[in-house]
Amino acid sequence: MTVRVQEAPFDMGAEVAAFSAAQAGMGAIVTFSGIVRDLPGGGLEAMEIEHYPGMTESALEKIAEEARRRFELGDALVIHRHGRLAPGALIMMVATAAPHRAAAFAGAEFLMDYLKSRAPFWKREITAEGARWVEAREADEEALSRW
Repeated sequence: MTVRVQEAPFDMGAEVAAFSAAQAGMGAIVTFSGIVRDLPGGGLEAMEIEHYPGMTESALEKIAEEARRRFELGDALVIHRHGRLAPGALIMMVATAAPHRAAAFAGAEFLMDYLKSRAPFWKREITAEGARWVEAREADEEALSRW
């Protein structure tokens, strides 16, 4: 199980290849990547993501371990970036490996729902008009409630 919080970009293809190569005996691998999306109608200059080093990694490690136990995953990978990111930039990815696809998909969805609503990151949208903090969305909270 690997959790990384980093400012630097990552190569999703290389990450998936390395993760996959280490999954002997697993029957399924599921990956998901998140991309900084522009605002409706455009205008996003950047997304700034802040976190508390140490605390963030610890929180992500706990939820990744819970996913591993709950869904009997063979392995999990979580990468989340911080700092200033332009629209279109990869912001995060998760990968899960399990003996069967249902568990790999469920583990990935569980991790994604947690990352969207509970992970200790603070996001700020930067536009020509200024900056505003991104608030939690009700739909994200509802998605987390199914677990």
